[in-house]
Amino acid sequence: MRTVDLTPLYRSTVGFDRLASMLDSVLSHDVSAPTYPPYNIEKTGEDAYRITLAVAGFAEDELSIEARDGVLTVSGKKAPVEEQGRTWLHRGIAERAFERRFQLADHVRPTGATVENGLLHVELIREVPEALKPRRIEIASARPKALEAAA
Repeated sequence: MRTVDLTPLYRSTVGFDRLASMLDSVLSHDVSAPTYPPYNIEKTGEDAYRITLAVAGFAEDELSIEARDGVLTVSGKKAPVEEQGRTWLHRGIAERAFERRFQLADHVRPTGATVENGLLHVELIREVPEALKPRRIEIASARPKALEAAA
């Protein structure tokens, strides 16, 4: 596997630290990255998204969702269960603790979450501030006012 050194990028740019860090993390992506729990990301509208995680066996109070500094973190930790009197012949339902992180784009924020049929749905919306939206600039006439009145 090839490695890319981003050191020149860090020392020749100002204010692009977050972009450089994202590139660095993508290029150093490890094959052994966690795959549990499985998830989907879908676009539900022009500026609306949904992340769906398979969290079978977890109750709502065992799940935690936090958004901080452009990162959405979803974690789950099962409450301890007494194993008295249980004999497992096969135990295939994963109930291990997990933490899944999603890098959010600028101006994307979570608006809500629901658990339904073993799936955790996290709704996201992109709200671009009015000051950053494109605006139309009117072109003023270069003709003097006196000439416009005569015409």
